[in-house]
This record gives sequence, structure tokens and C-alpha cells, in this order.
Amino acid sequence: MVTSGTVTASPQNTVEQNTTLTITNQDHVDLQYSSQDLTLSLQDYSERILAPAVNNLAAVVASNVMSGAESICNYVSKTTSGAVVTPTANEWLTAGAYLDQNSAPRGNRRAVLDPLTQARTVSSLAGLFNPTGTVSKQYTSGEMMGPALGIERWVSDQTVIKHVTGAYSTLGTVAGASQTGSTITVSALAGPLKQGDIITFAGTNQVNRLTKTSVGMLRQFVVTANVNTGATSIPIYPALIPANSGPVQYQTVDASPANGAAITVVNQASETYRKNFVLRPEAVTLATADLVMPKGVHDAARESYDGVSMRMVSQYNISTDQFITRLDVLYGWQWVRPEWACIVADAL
Repeated sequence: MVTSGTVTASPQNTVEQNTTLTITNQDHVDLQYSSQDLTLSLQDYSERILAPAVNNLAAVVASNVMSGAESICNYVSKTTSGAVVTPTANEWLTAGAYLDQNSAPRGNRRAVLDPLTQARTVSSLAGLFNPTGTVSKQYTSGEMMGPALGIERWVSDQTVIKHVTGAYSTLGTVAGASQTGSTITVSALAGPLKQGDIITFAGTNQVNRLTKTSVGMLRQFVVTANVNTGATSIPIYPALIPANSGPVQYQTVDASPANGAAITVVNQASETYRKNFVLRPEAVTLATADLVMPKGVHDAARESYDGVSMRMVSQYNISTDQFITRLDVLYGWQWVRPEWACIVADAL
């Protein structure tokens, strides 16, 4: 924290935050083919057999990591009559502003889009202040080209989540003033909420992470686990950390919700939408481990690409004249800074 004036210095402890990343997920693809196939039909073994297997394995890893988008607490959408519609330049720019408000560094920001969202975005931004060369490349490729709208790189990914908002009818209110932490007590909910739903509390604003002053807009919170009808508490992220007789370290809101404060979900009940997002790469981390190379097998290899380690092992079964090959990845992932990402919703 910053102090002012010529008062006596009050040194503060330096505490580095840390978290544990476990590497326990092992996914694999298993293949079988005969020695006759390998002799007569599989001259292009790598292209015809291994490449599709690697692609499928990578898709599962990506899908698992993408599931963490349900922990992103920043949200922006364009709506018509309350329903989500395709984002425009304004939504992508607003997502960047939300990252700024959460102290995410500028530069090297990425957008991850569902393929259909990308097609719609290319169409909607085709002539909007884009350099001629960029427009030409987008027209040729059908893909968003960066840098554009403060985003360095645009990536299409078919594993983008389709989120379904909880089927709530009406929501209760906050039950008790001055609450803090990662769970808030509320009156009994009239309808369920889903993990990944985004909610706000009346009168509880986001703060500038550096100055700890209100930015003049409600703090958005993500529901971190499914909540059933009748529940009297909601798990949330980020934690409620208000001022305490002045600014405090890691402060997230200007004040705790008042007793009876209204709870609002940013989406309509049971609404399905695509969870595209903008992020800084540091928002999420993926780690892989080099699996042991077994001996006494027909073939074994291990390669690393973009930091992802994959192992291939082949063994021969003499009784069936079959080769069995498996590709394995041992990995773990964690969204360590979900506030350095922002959802940009799109209609299904």
C-alpha cells in the first residue's frame, strides 16, 4: 500500500502468492493395425494415422483447459431485447477495457473465438478502420487477423464452451451486511444457478486495483459451483474484499453488499451462449511432464511442441500379427488469474 506525507516509514512485508498445479491428467489415443497394413497400405503412416490421432488428443487437452473459462469473472455482451446477439467492435474493445481495470498488462492479448463467432466477427468488422492489407487477408482467409482492436492475436477454436445459464425464476437478496470472502449468504434462491453464471450485487462496485477507488460500475462475480433452488449461499470469485477504514491490499470492491441488496444475473434464465474470451496468456497455465520411455518395445519416441510433451509407444503382438500404438500426454492446468480474461458472449 502507498502512504503519503513525511510520516514515519511503515515497512510492509513482501508476500508472494502461490498456488499448486497438479499434473495428474493422462489422456491417450490407442491404435491397432497389422503388419500387412504397415507393409502394403501405410506408407504415409505419419500423415494418415499419427496426425489425426495427435489432433484428437490435442482437442481433448484443449477442451479440458477451455472448461476453465467457467471461472472467468468478467463479462461483456451485446443484447437485443435482453438476449445475447453477435458482438461488435464495441464489445471487443470493452473486453480490453475490463482487462485494463483488472490491471492486466497491455500487449500480447489474445482472443479465442468459436468458429461461427469468428465468421460473424470478420463479416461485421470487415471495413471498420482496418488497414487495406488486413482487410484483404481477412477476406482471403475468412479469419480475424491481428493486431486489431487492442488484441494481438485472434484464434479460432471449436472447443469454446456453450454455456447454459441457470433456470432461475427470481433471485433472492443478500442476507446480512458486511460480508466478505468467497461465499455470500443470501435469502433462499428461487431457482438454480450454474457454475460459470455471472452475477452482481446492487451497490457493490469494482475498484481500480492500484488506487482502490471505485470505477463506477458493478463488480461482476462468477458462480464457482452449481447452486440449487432454495440454497442460502453462493460461492463466488473474486472474493469480496472491501475497504476497512481505508484501502486494503488485494481489495476487490468499494463496499460489501448491504443487507437486502438485490442480486442480478447478467443473462436471461436458461439462455445458451458461446463463451468466447479475450485474455492475457498469464491468466491460465498448462504444464506437461515427460513420460518415461519404456524399454523392450518395438518403437518409442517423445517430442515436445510449444511446451507440450507427447510420447508414442508401439508394441508388436506376435499371436495376432498386430501392432498396438498409443500416444500419451501427462498434464495439468489451472486458471491462476481468471480476472485477466473477459468473456465476449455470442448467440448460439
